[in-house]
Amino acid sequence: MADINSLEELGAAIGAQAAVVETPNADIAATEPDAPAYVQKIDEQGRAYATGKRKDAIARVWLKPGAGKVIINGKEYEKYFARPVLQMVMRQPILAANRDGQYDIIATVKGGGLSGQAGAVRHGISKALTYYEPELRAVLKKGGFLTRDSRTVERKKYGRAKARKSFQFSKR
Repeated sequence: MADINSLEELGAAIGAQAAVVETPNADIAATEPDAPAYVQKIDEQGRAYATGKRKDAIARVWLKPGAGKVIINGKEYEKYFARPVLQMVMRQPILAANRDGQYDIIATVKGGGLSGQAGAVRHGISKALTYYEPELRAVLKKGGFLTRDSRTVERKKYGRAKARKSFQFSKR
């Protein structure tokens, strides 16, 4: 490359590069790249596997075509998540994708409380659905099911009762 000693030489060099870029094929290069193509990811048994996380809970989810049975840690989901709100949270991605009763789901979940575990299973089911049927990604992404909720409990600070709560102030 030639040495550039003045602004005029720099301008001329930039103009020369711009002329090279403006070739007949430049309009092809200027077009937007295609969206990434998502492919089906299934194992030898025909199952899609995904990991879901929420708070301190981690769920491992396997999804395969079936009658719609959902088993979590060896129990039916109605027994494991006794509260109807948790059952509703866990089933949201299946209902949003209109796939109720079409897939059997087996999940193992550890850590956290029941609320975090329900959120982790929901995240895992959403990811597994996109691995099994990549065309569902747009529906689940729009519903916010593929985004990992990263909110966690703030840690306790020293000299305080909890993360932010202080001990009672005593004037005397």
